[in-house]
Amino acid sequence: MSSDVAISVRGLNKIYSLGSKNEKLALNNISLKVQKGSIFGLLGPNGAGKSTFINILADLVKKTSGHIDIFDMSHDEKLKDVKKLMGIVPQELNIDPFFTPYELLEIQAGLFGVPKNRRRTNEILELLALEEKSHAYARTLSGGMRRRLLIAKAMVHDPEILILDEPTAGVDVELRANLWANIKNLNKRGKTIIITTHYLHEAEELCNDIAIIDEGKLIAKDTTSNIKSFIDRKKIIISFENYSFDLDSLTNLNLEHKIDGDQLIIIYKPSEIKINIILEALRLSKIQIKDLSIKETNLEDVFLKLIKT
Repeated sequence: MSSDVAISVRGLNKIYSLGSKNEKLALNNISLKVQKGSIFGLLGPNGAGKSTFINILADLVKKTSGHIDIFDMSHDEKLKDVKKLMGIVPQELNIDPFFTPYELLEIQAGLFGVPKNRRRTNEILELLALEEKSHAYARTLSGGMRRRLLIAKAMVHDPEILILDEPTAGVDVELRANLWANIKNLNKRGKTIIITTHYLHEAEELCNDIAIIDEGKLIAKDTTSNIKSFIDRKKIIISFENYSFDLDSLTNLNLEHKIDGDQLIIIYKPSEIKINIILEALRLSKIQIKDLSIKETNLEDVFLKLIKT
């Protein structure tokens, strides 16, 4: 694909009719771009419109208005072609329990019209660490394996874009880490990944770009680091030996600070003051430091701030 933009969305709206002239605006004028080869996070609280957005891409829900391009091809005019470029991994674990992973991938490949000599069933099973269970009934698989099997099914036609709706929902910590390792591996192979997730720390660590939607509106869209910078605030936590120091040097810098037990807590804005100036003030205070840590702004702080504004 020549385009650097995998998905371009302009003015996307979705209105659900609830009967008796009642309507719900699920998506409100959403415009965004997803860069080719990126891991893109779509965040928002329950009911924000994330699944509606994905279901429109998957052609499971019809948009009310707006325009979508997939690698510069119109989603409306070239629907059959653009659907081949996407693999959708739903949130629900909908797997036929009476087929094996191998059989399910073969059936899925057939549905996409992939010729037998071009199928990569064993390769995909190995990639997602399912080869040992390839001939076991799907009903015998663990939750994490079923989740990986859904990803495998979405890959049978070798799509350029993988869209995963809450892929780690209900998966324990160990299997979640394994699943994200698989997703990173797919991204390294050039696949564009779009994920929705409630686990904000995962989005923070994995995603290159993030969009946050709330009540159907796009309230932020930027690189992960830029979104984090929306809150210009860091916290220094210092454990000290005994309270025999002078805080005038900190007071003179107009830094917010307080004593909490045997800890000194300093709040500062990185855009206004450099850490080395604070460290010099601490040296002048003659504080006996046992331990020092700096708490960065995390994505959850940003998320909570943005949806409240």
